[in-house]
Amino acid sequence: MAGEVRQPIDLPSLERYIDGNVPQIKTPLSLKQFGFGQSNPTYQITDAKGTKFVMRKKPPGALLSKTAHRVDREYAIIHALGQTDVPVPEVYCLCEDNDVVGTPFYIMEFLDGRMVTENHFPGWSPEDRTEAWHDALRTLAKFHRVDIEKVGLSDFGRHGGFYDRQLKTFGTLSKTQAETTDVDTKKPVGDIPHFAEMVSFFKQKQTQPKDRVTLIHGDYKVDNLVFHKTEPRVIGIIDWEMATIGHPLSDLVNLTAPWTWVGRDIGGARDVTDTFKDGATPGLPTRKTAVQWYTEASGYEPGLELAWGDAFGGFRGAIIMQGIAARYARRQASGLTAKNYAAQMPIYGEVAFKLVERLREQLDAKAKL
Repeated sequence: MAGEVRQPIDLPSLERYIDGNVPQIKTPLSLKQFGFGQSNPTYQITDAKGTKFVMRKKPPGALLSKTAHRVDREYAIIHALGQTDVPVPEVYCLCEDNDVVGTPFYIMEFLDGRMVTENHFPGWSPEDRTEAWHDALRTLAKFHRVDIEKVGLSDFGRHGGFYDRQLKTFGTLSKTQAETTDVDTKKPVGDIPHFAEMVSFFKQKQTQPKDRVTLIHGDYKVDNLVFHKTEPRVIGIIDWEMATIGHPLSDLVNLTAPWTWVGRDIGGARDVTDTFKDGATPGLPTRKTAVQWYTEASGYEPGLELAWGDAFGGFRGAIIMQGIAARYARRQASGLTAKNYAAQMPIYGEVAFKLVERLREQLDAKAKL
């Protein structure tokens, strides 16, 4: 999955830094860039012994958000989780000196496994498909059970009030993203459909989930997991840029989102979402079973909170797509598919609003009982 280097770096400078600070890596190095990752440029390093490593760096140029692209936070949580049973790659260094390759970066272990880009695990046997999903949910529960204090991450984020903070952050971020103009067309990215109305709904305290405090990944999904080469089990969680202290519902909703999108056309991907219809793909669990697996392993049963989480997850997805659109407008998006993702922002906004409307109807019906 690594190929042409699209965002060049000063390789001799990187080699000098590694010679002086990272004895596990032997120079000279060869470099490739991964095609995935819409935010922080990610490179594959091969050293003089043929051993592979991964480097993630902050993107160049003026950035839209001061809180995004924090590779130091990625390094901190991966390093802390290394002392637990949560599967993460080993990290070797964090460099915050801009003079080495232009922006801060860290280097970690290359996990030699399988990356799965489609949630229904095409080409896998029904038995392995079932077990891979089961292990993805078990692994998430294992992560959510981590003792924040014990691993030294008590200051990794605020404790409590997660969704209120998200709404405040998203309001500021979306405004900035919407106003970003394309470097060529000079057209602004634009607002997410129904943004203000959705914010007003999510702010209503009486409908919000009960407050809970755990570490959260922020973008926990199948294509941010590395699976064993031959076995249906997770050997590593990657892409920790959005990790913080928050509410476990957000990660659960993000992982099980494919069931939420069944029957919906998201940028021509209707055929993909339909694979999650009950019984359509042999070995694929139902959403109910997936949530039950998580509950059994974590002790948290979301119940009626799941519908609220689904609606907020759709809203959050629209914010993320708008962010990719804004980075693409500034030509800072590092992923090969950034332009396609950017085009999905208004679609995500409309779907999120429909989820909000459906949740409103459910809440109104419940109130009348």
